Amino acid sequence: MPKHSKKDKDSSASSSDSDSGPDDVVPAKKSKSDSKQSKSDSKKSKGDGGGDENSWSLGKNRFIKLTEFKNTWYIDVREFYNADGDLKPGRKGIMLSMEQWQKVKGFMNEIDEAIKKNV
Repeated sequence: MPKHSKKDKDSSASSSDSDSGPDDVVPAKKSKSDSKQSKSDSKKSKGDGGGDENSWSLGKNRFIKLTEFKNTWYIDVREFYNADGDLKPGRKGIMLSMEQWQKVKGFMNEIDEAIKKNV
């Protein structure tokens, strides 16, 4: 039987389109009791203080969260997955520094104009 190198194993494991698993960049901050509340809160607008005041639902298990990591604040736009009834952060997402977030905000008018032209 042929031996598989570590590279072969890594490339076969990463070929999936769905990135959800234990290799999370941002640790989950919800307990099991919070997950029941967050499911009901996900129907509310997160920006109006419902549930976690630093989390806003985009639908389809995608959230924008204001998070602190290593004493620095980030905007985390991430897809979550359901693990035994508990929402956990997946690998699909992006974590923006405050500087990057300000740049994104500065591009909003240009992005809106490009959308109007192309969509």
